[in-house]
Amino acid sequence: MKKPLIADLSLLFVTIIWGSTFVLVQNAIDFLEPFSFNSIRFLAAAILLILCLFVFEKEQFKKLDTKLLLSGVFIGFWLFLGYATQTIGLLYTTSSKAGFITGLNVVLVPFFSMMLLKQFPTRNAVFGVLIATIGLFLLTMTDVTALNKGDGFVFICAISFALQIIYTGKFSNKYPTLLLTIIQISTVAILSILSSFLFEDWRKSFNPEILLTKDVIIALVITSIFATALAFLIQTNFQRYTSATRVALIFTMEPVFAAITGFYWANERLSYSALIGCLLIFAGMIFAELPTKKIPFLKRSKGMEDKVL
Repeated sequence: MKKPLIADLSLLFVTIIWGSTFVLVQNAIDFLEPFSFNSIRFLAAAILLILCLFVFEKEQFKKLDTKLLLSGVFIGFWLFLGYATQTIGLLYTTSSKAGFITGLNVVLVPFFSMMLLKQFPTRNAVFGVLIATIGLFLLTMTDVTALNKGDGFVFICAISFALQIIYTGKFSNKYPTLLLTIIQISTVAILSILSSFLFEDWRKSFNPEILLTKDVIIALVITSIFATALAFLIQTNFQRYTSATRVALIFTMEPVFAAITGFYWANERLSYSALIGCLLIFAGMIFAELPTKKIPFLKRSKGMEDKVL
């Protein structure tokens, strides 16, 4: 099996994890505030991966330098900013609008890839992005209201997640996977802890009576191990074998798996438009995988080599 296909399937597995744990996270933040939840989630994941580093990949410490440290912190910053602005945005906008706007990173990724990395999408990738965006709208936009400041925060979230995807692909080719993942996750943990102390009632959040609640414990254990440590390790390792645009398309499947999980676990109903949206997102992802020629109008200037996603 070819490495790009293995990479895409591995990233789809990550998307399944994120989508299926969405209900767990929703239940947990009914008890524990979002920054506090993320601080514990990412800190636990970082500790777990550090233990793995000591046991299995101790030689990676020799490769730790300033460039690697700054690269991991840089990716971690965008990941944290995505979570933070999404959390703030949800205070002022609806979850359906937030879901759609966050998913717009599927459009932003190829745009930023062209602008920042000089990497150009294939024709099928562009059509796949358009199809998936329409599907995302049908799946998430259960209500259409005027834009507000919450939507602005969530759009910053979409930009942040897009940049995290792009730079993970860039840096994963240069540095050891495990070490880069640890630095990224540790950055999110530290910034989340600081935000929790600054913006939340941390005395209430870190109360043992709340932390030991069954829903909180289950959510923290599952998200720390699978949705954070394992998921971001897989993303960092396999994104080097595929393109940022394809990664973004695969990640648009997250609300699909979240909707399926919600249907089975929380008895949430899916409308006909939502079902059509799920099918379009899946179709967009598959369409982008089909072989195609590069887009003529995206050719680079004479004497420069084309890069095609």
